[in-house]
Amino acid sequence: MDDKTIIYVIDDDSAMRDSLAFLLDVNGYRPQAYETADAFLAGVNAARPTCVISDIRMPGMNGIELVRKLKGDGSSCPVILITGHGDVALAVEAMKAGAVDFIEKPFDDTALLESIRAALETRPAAADESSSRKEAEARLAELSPRERDVLQGLVAGKINKVIAHDLSISPRTVEVYRANLMAKTAARSMSELMRIALAAGL
Repeated sequence: MDDKTIIYVIDDDSAMRDSLAFLLDVNGYRPQAYETADAFLAGVNAARPTCVISDIRMPGMNGIELVRKLKGDGSSCPVILITGHGDVALAVEAMKAGAVDFIEKPFDDTALLESIRAALETRPAAADESSSRKEAEARLAELSPRERDVLQGLVAGKINKVIAHDLSISPRTVEVYRANLMAKTAARSMSELMRIALAAGL
């Protein structure tokens, strides 16, 4: 019997499905691929999946709707979303809905594998919410008021140019603040920064 951990891949792009399936296979997982979220839900007992990797934009049910559907059905299955550069606002919305991570295309294989490992490790016992909030607040404690303003703009899904306009600063200055945010919070990715901000209640 194959005791490899099953990872479900949902993407309407066949080349992306094949690429992800290959990556998972060579790293010791057993991929099961679906073209749409509807096909996945029809073919799998969604209460028990180990981890789902889904594109955010698909025909029929999109990635955000899938996250909400799983949560609504009481599933604790972690969902990692793959998103295009223009979909970061959607990805943040999905994280608010309950996705565990989002990864921008083109993505680094190592980043995706680390995200899967983290999702599988935290799946059995969710961290205590109050301690998660305290930890997140501690990581944001060193931020200046203007850095917090930029972070709130990012959580709202705004691009640098819009944040710059809202705060009457240049887009280049927003980039500097974004770099400061990553450094001060020790976030390794934009999705981790978003997780910290959301956990802190921003």
